[in-house]
Amino acid sequence: MYFKTTQEHEELRAKIREWAEREIKPIAFMLDQENQFPREQIKDFAAQGYLGLPFPKEYGGMGKDILSYAIGVEELSRVDGGTGVILSAHVSLGAYPIFAFGTEEQKQKYLVPLANGEKIGAFGLTEPNAGSDAGGTETTAELKGNYYILNGEKIFITNGGEADTYVIFAVTTPGIGTKGISAFIVEKGWDGFTFGDHYDKMGIRSSATAQLLFNNVKVPKENLLGKEGDGFKIAMSTLDGGRIGIAAQALGIAQGAYEAAVEYAKEREQFNAPIAQLQAIQFKVAEMATKLRAARFLVYSAAELKENHEPYGMESAMAKKYASDVCLEIVSEALQVFGGTGYLKGMEVERAYRDARICTIYEGTNEIQNVVIASHILGKAAKATNAPVKNKKKAGITGPRKKIMFSEGTAEEQVEQLVEALKADGHDFTVGIDIDTPIIQAERVVSAGKGIGSQENMQLIRDLAAAAGAAVGSSRPVAEQLRYVPLNRYVGMSGQKFTGNLYIACGISGAGQHLKGIKDAATIVAINTNANAPIFKNADYGIVGDVNEILPLLSKALDDGNPKQPAPPMVKMKRAAVDEPMPAPVGRYVCLGCGYEYIPENGDDEADVRPGTSYKDLPEDWTCPDCGEEKENFIPSSKEV
Repeated sequence: MYFKTTQEHEELRAKIREWAEREIKPIAFMLDQENQFPREQIKDFAAQGYLGLPFPKEYGGMGKDILSYAIGVEELSRVDGGTGVILSAHVSLGAYPIFAFGTEEQKQKYLVPLANGEKIGAFGLTEPNAGSDAGGTETTAELKGNYYILNGEKIFITNGGEADTYVIFAVTTPGIGTKGISAFIVEKGWDGFTFGDHYDKMGIRSSATAQLLFNNVKVPKENLLGKEGDGFKIAMSTLDGGRIGIAAQALGIAQGAYEAAVEYAKEREQFNAPIAQLQAIQFKVAEMATKLRAARFLVYSAAELKENHEPYGMESAMAKKYASDVCLEIVSEALQVFGGTGYLKGMEVERAYRDARICTIYEGTNEIQNVVIASHILGKAAKATNAPVKNKKKAGITGPRKKIMFSEGTAEEQVEQLVEALKADGHDFTVGIDIDTPIIQAERVVSAGKGIGSQENMQLIRDLAAAAGAAVGSSRPVAEQLRYVPLNRYVGMSGQKFTGNLYIACGISGAGQHLKGIKDAATIVAINTNANAPIFKNADYGIVGDVNEILPLLSKALDDGNPKQPAPPMVKMKRAAVDEPMPAPVGRYVCLGCGYEYIPENGDDEADVRPGTSYKDLPEDWTCPDCGEEKENFIPSSKEV
């Protein structure tokens, strides 16, 4: 074996490299500065068939192998890491699960336009409480008639907002962990499917990364991918292949930085000679080249194993871990070769330095890759038998909250109920603070999100702030992108943190970084049109409605017509203690012979009874796993489902 790519591979590399040098490299700086997705360039790339590199021609693809796909990601990433991951996420995450697990009808409807470049794909697994632990998934899909009703959110989704087709994971059988997760094909544009803002990231800024929001989205039954309960298996299989793409991205970023450093070392002169003649620089180059070669062999080997239908899960984890680790080392050394020049904004190595960092994090952190690798070598840890099922829901990002929604009656009546509740909690609206009080000193804040609409609607926020005796705040996009308010009005984890008594969020959906900035508020009120916006799960009180209708009503209800008295020095109000009750157990039966309790959520692994199987659906010949008593010798220990 020569460990050498074929002529066909190198011809493909040359074509994609030429395209990337011509179409992406000249605008890479602008894409990075403006956090901009290269829409027109990707359309051109798709028109040449490259979005379908590894898929069969009968499904609209180019019919190339997995190694060709890896080379494609590598070459795009060589000039811009963000553009490289657009291809990686589209192929490995958005299209592959449909190819591997979809029905023929699903492939014709969804895979063909993905492979021929008409549409872009994405993959939605990550949530605020489900990152490395996918079993923490909280998005739900409830079957009602011919549709699943999808509710929840996904975060950090690559190609989010730009993609047309999404593979989404949601819980269809609650209470049984990963075995209750299913996969669905969801289309952009469906009612209730909306997007958060394009995240303002440190690197790969040409890649769109966004929050996905699902509010009673109707997903046809035929869009279930695989069977109910197959979601976790589909996700893990998809990520095994996706790691090849991320490894190739890291390899490409490192290759580009290495080449730039070598070229600069030959040009830059010190001590009357190019710095390439200095042994210190020569050794750096030698180390970088060696690590690149080792990483390339790991990436290409994993790609070949997958292409030949050999086990590759461990090898793809190794490739992802090693390539991303050495990518950080290589770009750091490349920047060092450039010296102070490399530290300037606009330099390719500076951008590569920022782009490289994410490769050790997404599609499974490198710590998780170590778990994967070790499990292949040593075996997976044994599962505890009859482990209790976690039915208690996790508290929101802002901690336990009342989560009281006012939905009865007219909008006026809902506002009245809210005001009564706030006054009962001890909020005194006869006093107030200056509207421009610094956020960190404010006892109350009325905050604007993008949901308020046009800049003219900021007057609604100011009117409400005056009526509530509060300062004005905003979400990050309102201050940074829309510039409706100064940047020091931005409330969030990376902005001004609010620790006062009352926070009224108007048109704010509730991105994680924003919620973490208000988690110490005594009381949070949410007003939003989307009933499933994350802000409601993290608020004490909420009204689902249009800010144009609710805010004037709330301002009127809080204004008694008298000038506000100066508020006394702030005394922090005690937050209400909120209990999160455990759901009552249902459908459990106890053996009269030994006291064993059959729990539907757990099933019976030894008898091949799937978790979620109700007692009445157990096989007639099923017997107690502890004493062998027959099924008829069990009695109910809790109410039936």
